[in-house]
Amino acid sequence: MPSKLITAPSEEPVSLADAKVHLRVDISDDDALIGAMISAARQEAEAACRRALVTQQWKLMLDRFPAPNMNVSSATWYGPQWGNSPGPLTTLAPEGTTGYEIILPQPPLISVDSVKYIDTDGNQQTMASTDYKVDAVTEPARLVPAYGKTWPATRNEINAVEVTFTCGYGTASAVPEAIKSWMKLRIGAMYENRESDVALLRGSVGEMPFADKLLAPFRALRF
Repeated sequence: MPSKLITAPSEEPVSLADAKVHLRVDISDDDALIGAMISAARQEAEAACRRALVTQQWKLMLDRFPAPNMNVSSATWYGPQWGNSPGPLTTLAPEGTTGYEIILPQPPLISVDSVKYIDTDGNQQTMASTDYKVDAVTEPARLVPAYGKTWPATRNEINAVEVTFTCGYGTASAVPEAIKSWMKLRIGAMYENRESDVALLRGSVGEMPFADKLLAPFRALRF
């Protein structure tokens, strides 16, 4: 399920001023360089945690809406009908899923902005928000048909379904301090070592084992 960044965050979790305080830099000569390092550290943290930090908008693309028989090998298992009454089949997959879920990457989810699809006639349609339900408590978030609804039929072509959503913790101040602390350590390492190969002129370089553990509680385990 490919996803594409639509609207980038308008600010970084760590400000230029905070980064310079951490680096003990009080001149403006390297402001552009430090700013680039802040963005690089944020992107690295987002990739490591598989989540968004400051508010941003993404689009998830699917070739079709999910269905249980697409996700399991057994021809006799179809999962519950999510409100299609009567629904004779109520068995869940071993991990508790039904096969109808659309998993939205880049948690935490703020909102689902639109669900669009190409119908069997080749026209793009926008689903009413009452036709689907969002589970923003689970991370990553889940999108399923509303009670009594089913996913509509789509034309058999690539990227027939588009889910546009907004995600992130909100403003920079809402990003967990542990993530921002990791970013500052990463920025410090990049600022101190401008090349990928370090000449060991003053002894060996030792790693700080605790640094990456700052991100451990925030890694999305399912993506």
